[in-house]
Amino acid sequence: MTSEVQPCFQQLFTELENRFKSTSLGNDKWYILAISTIAASPDPERADQLYLHLTQQAEYATSTARQALVRRLREALVKSVPIVGVCKPVEAILAISKVERDEDKDYSFTREGWQCDQANHNRGIEWFQQLYARNGSGTLDLFSAHEDFSWLSKEITYGLFLSDRQVLGDVDTQLVVLPGIMSQNLPKETHWHIRGTRRIGVPKEEVEVIWDCVQAVARFFEVKLHKVPTVEQVEYDV
Repeated sequence: MTSEVQPCFQQLFTELENRFKSTSLGNDKWYILAISTIAASPDPERADQLYLHLTQQAEYATSTARQALVRRLREALVKSVPIVGVCKPVEAILAISKVERDEDKDYSFTREGWQCDQANHNRGIEWFQQLYARNGSGTLDLFSAHEDFSWLSKEITYGLFLSDRQVLGDVDTQLVVLPGIMSQNLPKETHWHIRGTRRIGVPKEEVEVIWDCVQAVARFFEVKLHKVPTVEQVEYDV
């Protein structure tokens, strides 16, 4: 087990961080995109490289700061589950766990006692409607002959996972969802979540930075994202 960050990853993470500096998103956002794209990549175990890169920075010099960091990374991976499946996020969090110091382990548990109840439903629908707005009912109608997927979207994807704001806020969540979807070269849902990210107030030019960063990670892993729309191509639908 190594505690060294490979130079190629150091360069990638520095590029992402520098690109985000041109936005108003904040300095704690770029690594949410990084962890979500790594989780979607062919090599999710390299989440350890991101964790090591971050914990070598001065702002994470204390155990308390590192625990707060891992809570955000872990929640990003939890929210990646309905986007990329459970197995890759599991590989990613286990890779991080291997390089954590014992004193940095965080034992909080965000979804203890969760219920698939009316409150969960309402929370999920509220977040879904913020993203989909006038397109909400039409999108769910796509599943009229496949109601299991409509239920899954409302109660699990949005209810259990994406609308939980205990650790990550709305923009953080979209920095999991949009990059995770786009990393899989999925055109329809990439369109939906470029549009949704714009609808929650992220400026067009900053969504373009997000788009560019996802492409940069894809190139790093030699993945071609040739089917996804550009931000400009989605703008008419915002």
